[in-house]
Amino acid sequence: MLSVLVGNIKGGCGKTTIATHLASAFAAAGLRTVIGDCDRQRSSLNWLRRRRPDAPSIAGLDWAKAVDAPPRDTERLVIDAPAAMRHKAVEELIAIADVVVVPVLPSAFDEDATAHFLAKLAEVKAVRKNKRVVAVVGNRLRPGTRASARLDTFFAGLGFPVVARLRDSQLYPALAAEGASVIDTAQRRARDYLPDWGPLLDLVGLG
Repeated sequence: MLSVLVGNIKGGCGKTTIATHLASAFAAAGLRTVIGDCDRQRSSLNWLRRRRPDAPSIAGLDWAKAVDAPPRDTERLVIDAPAAMRHKAVEELIAIADVVVVPVLPSAFDEDATAHFLAKLAEVKAVRKNKRVVAVVGNRLRPGTRASARLDTFFAGLGFPVVARLRDSQLYPALAAEGASVIDTAQRRARDYLPDWGPLLDLVGLG
């Protein structure tokens, strides 16, 4: 089983969007996929409830209060982490993850919070000994804006690789309302955004 943790201590950075898209990609590839939703808002579980009956199957686990073992036949586990995680919680989730994906938005507040989170990650033994893959994803980017340019400067100073840059689009919230993603929707305009996800999907073995 491959486990992917999507986390950051900053709320609203797109953790659930990335978690649900990864789950969609795994399920579309025919892998038995589970989302462990650790957030009290249960956004990923609500997304699952809105999915079409004929969409590739994804199971959901409510981990808001406690983390339990996923079903034995699980092939891919995506963990949607809560914001404001304590250091102990970070270590507990990393213990069951193979890959840690850290979304960051182009704003000074998000950059500060993400830098703090990455520093906490660097203190975790499994990360420090390179036993976990940690990758940063730039989210809701608008090419040509000052905010995106500043984020590039922020990226340059990171000790972790930036694997993908996802452009901002109203398509994402529209699809979320349907329990869908750009990966499994039939909408033609979603094709324009698929290349943005390519490097991240490569990282988790879907290239």
